[in-house]
Amino acid sequence: MKKEYDLSKMKARKNPYASKLKKPVTMRLSEDVIGYFKAMAEEAGVPYQSLINLYLRDCVAAHRRLDMSWHSRN
Repeated sequence: MKKEYDLSKMKARKNPYASKLKKPVTMRLSEDVIGYFKAMAEEAGVPYQSLINLYLRDCVAAHRRLDMSWHSRN
């Protein structure tokens, strides 16, 4: 290998993986929700934030919708 390389003739190009990168977000989650995912993550041997991301990605892939209708109690 050379000790030095001349990179001045290289052309710039967009990162082909840029669309796959994760974007940092801040959100508030209930302690019980965090505890639930932390426990599952520990069993699976993955970071809990990765597990939450995988779960949300699965929701996106399955086009899941949350039912927010409220039923009155009679």
